[in-house]
Amino acid sequence: MNILLNGEHREIAEGSLMSDLLEQLALGGQRFAVEVNAELVPRSRFAEHRLNPEDKVEIIQAVGGG
Repeated sequence: MNILLNGEHREIAEGSLMSDLLEQLALGGQRFAVEVNAELVPRSRFAEHRLNPEDKVEIIQAVGGG
């Protein structure tokens, strides 16, 4: 199925969970926030949040600086 990830089309497996997508993106250990269709998805729900065709997913990574 097709989703929009940070403004770009991406093909993922039907029935994918948010945790599946994040694993594919190798984001383990990084700090980030996730929105799906303009709604924040809490980290505690990544393993149960099922993605749907045409979802708009935004992953915002924290960048340290000073």
